[in-house]
Amino acid sequence: MNPTQRQNPPPEHRRGRPRSETVERSITEAVVKLLEEGASLADLSIERIARTAGVGKATIYRRWKGKEDLFLDVLKDVEPTDPELPGTSVRDDLVAMLESLRQRGLAKRSSALLHNVFAQMQNYPKLWAAYHANVVEGRRRTGMAIVRRGIDEGLIRSDLDTALINDLFVGPVLLRTVLRPDGVLDGDLAEHVVDAVLTGLAPSRQPESRG
Repeated sequence: MNPTQRQNPPPEHRRGRPRSETVERSITEAVVKLLEEGASLADLSIERIARTAGVGKATIYRRWKGKEDLFLDVLKDVEPTDPELPGTSVRDDLVAMLESLRQRGLAKRSSALLHNVFAQMQNYPKLWAAYHANVVEGRRRTGMAIVRRGIDEGLIRSDLDTALINDLFVGPVLLRTVLRPDGVLDGDLAEHVVDAVLTGLAPSRQPESRG
């Protein structure tokens, strides 16, 4: 046996056991199955989830601290994924960001599962807070980073709070997806909002002085 073989044993001889993505997928799919069958979040015990997934309770607890952590991962799975921003311009990135919000609004309208989970989730303060901390805040930071680029590039006025500017972009889409579930979500909504807000937030041009 050469030295390289002694230093790097075959994978089957290495210590430790990798987490099984197949097992994790079976657990999250079990939660989705139970919710689709009409179970509420309150009805879903770890024991019931484990039985549906065909695993032991200990298998679930090795991966999640409890139901709320598991529900958070399930929610991330069933929601539309965050888009990869094109990076070609501030406008293009803003449009991509708002388009993802529009798509989530459409998904919540068409998916009884998403609609019901979000309605129930507000009764779980810890889960609601975790969703905001792990999902919503990440998207908010992304939006504010785009806004700061717009300010640096001279496209957006610099005398307003960055968070407020981000809210001006995101607000109209959230209004139609959250507060007005019957609001129109046309395919060009993101572009219209971005162009209108960018125009309104463009730095004022000082008139040239005449000698």
